[in-house]
Amino acid sequence: MAYYFIFPEKDTTIYSHPNRNTLNTGNDEILELVKEKGTTNSLYYPSRILLQFSNTDIQTAINKSNNFTSSLQLFSTEHKNLSSEQSVEVFPISQSWNEGTGRYSNLPSSSNGSSWVYRDNDVTKTQWLTSSFAAGTTGSISNTTSITKGGGEWYTGSIFKGFQTFSNADLLDLNVDVTNIVQKFSASLHSSQTYPTGIPNYGFIVKNSDTIEESVSSSNGNLQYFSSDTHTIYPPRLAFKWDDSLFIDAATGSAKTSGDLSVSLYNNKAEYNKNDVAKIKIHVRDKYPNRRFVTSSNYLDVGYFTTSSYYSIRDAHTEEVIIPFDNDNTKLSADSEGMYFNLYMNGLQPERHYRILFKHINNDGTQIYDDNYHFKVVR
Repeated sequence: MAYYFIFPEKDTTIYSHPNRNTLNTGNDEILELVKEKGTTNSLYYPSRILLQFSNTDIQTAINKSNNFTSSLQLFSTEHKNLSSEQSVEVFPISQSWNEGTGRYSNLPSSSNGSSWVYRDNDVTKTQWLTSSFAAGTTGSISNTTSITKGGGEWYTGSIFKGFQTFSNADLLDLNVDVTNIVQKFSASLHSSQTYPTGIPNYGFIVKNSDTIEESVSSSNGNLQYFSSDTHTIYPPRLAFKWDDSLFIDAATGSAKTSGDLSVSLYNNKAEYNKNDVAKIKIHVRDKYPNRRFVTSSNYLDVGYFTTSSYYSIRDAHTEEVIIPFDNDNTKLSADSEGMYFNLYMNGLQPERHYRILFKHINNDGTQIYDDNYHFKVVR
């Protein structure tokens, strides 16, 4: 099974607050969904997040497999004053926009990129549409006159929508299935299909539900996520997952269905370049092999896990789970040399160490193997 990650070429937060509705924040380290209280009234004004991934990166990912699933992942930082339940929606943007280089804290404020009012800057002043939208698109906030019209344009309808609902006690990372949306991008990129079969890639808008945004009398708290400008290992990413596992018949017949096992990495490098696609090989054998009289060591015999075996990748320093055990997408493969899996290093942050874990399910139950299987990704 394979995981493949790509990272945004641009992202920003846009604010409807009257003091910031032409503000650009393209260089901020944080993306946020917040409802800010007005400075001259008691109304609460929502923000939205814009992200875009390059066509080249999306094409490269899609070319690896036609049978993929895809999810938009944002990693949480500090959250404040959250209500008991959150609802976040993701739609594909229907117009181009500029990232800009502004920051929330700049004085004077910078407006050289997209904002709530403008999709380019406050010099050219190309506004987001607020009415007469193209077929299948929408924008603005329709049920209140308190908020300046604008805030992006996006395709609407269930086939263009991703969403996540969670309580404030849950893990607050966003992990939203956007497979349908990416397939629409793919139809446009690969075969020039037009709406509704295909749509151009202008990225994603991330927003609270209409009900939350239109309730200007209260706040729902502040959801904050790391941006692509973060100096951490948690930038937003678009994850592609597909089945690339192969399991030869000989391995099925030789699988270790019981007993203690010794598991080690076999003939792998300690360091990989960030552009490598590594075949991580695993040596499996009985921990206490039966004595036999032969001319070769039985420690060299090729052994196999069962078909119910999986891998996981963690950051060796922070213990952050980069790739989880996933029964659909991290199954180990087997060939004549033993167990293995393919790992795309460009989805991992360079100059960091990572640790591999293995999960094996057999007649004895579930066993996790975590024995300092380390490697490093370098530039």
